[in-house]
Amino acid sequence: MFTGIVEEIGDVTAVEPSGDGVRLTVHAPKAVSDAAHGDSISVSGVCLTVVDQGDDWFTADVMRQTLDMSTLQGVGAGRPVNLERATVAHGRLGGHIVQGHIDGTGEVLEVRPGAQWRVLRIALPAHLAPLVVDKGSIAVDGVSLTVSDASPAAPADGIHWFEVSLIPETLEATTLGRRVPGDRVNLETDILARHVQRLLAFSPAAAPELLAAAAAPTEGGSA
Repeated sequence: MFTGIVEEIGDVTAVEPSGDGVRLTVHAPKAVSDAAHGDSISVSGVCLTVVDQGDDWFTADVMRQTLDMSTLQGVGAGRPVNLERATVAHGRLGGHIVQGHIDGTGEVLEVRPGAQWRVLRIALPAHLAPLVVDKGSIAVDGVSLTVSDASPAAPADGIHWFEVSLIPETLEATTLGRRVPGDRVNLETDILARHVQRLLAFSPAAAPELLAAAAAPTEGGSA
């Protein structure tokens, strides 16, 4: 699990075919400072597993499904990426609960500069729009952000979008400061919203069974 607080910007240094996926090598001095084989590192929001490492780099395998779902599709050497090590149980939750299991990608529609900040408007797939709420949390390229505005449920032009406001620290410490209209970004919606959506997907006929299950005593406890 991650918190969406980026620790450093790394760079992809090598991409090699690996079955129907690829093997990435990433320059990441801070991320590997205490990493071990099998550890998880978020690479621009995608949870990857360390399979090899050196003093300032690590290698991870990326399977086909991940490539199809993320901006790692077509990644090449030289691409900057946001990096975050998995959080520790006794650490502070500085952002929000981020799994590193992205829902898909969005497209930057607009970048509006402010006096000391920048607003990004990002289009997202229609099926993700119900999971994004004004003042809620979302991870963009692995960065924990607060939604500052969102399109109506039925936008007139059919384009669903949300906005995030980036402070100077975020602009400098992450790759989001380099984003321009047309760029693709990885999106992970709030896990709590996804659970609620799943519960609501069950038909009304299943409601009594769900309520009964919720009210049933747990092992070693009582109702």
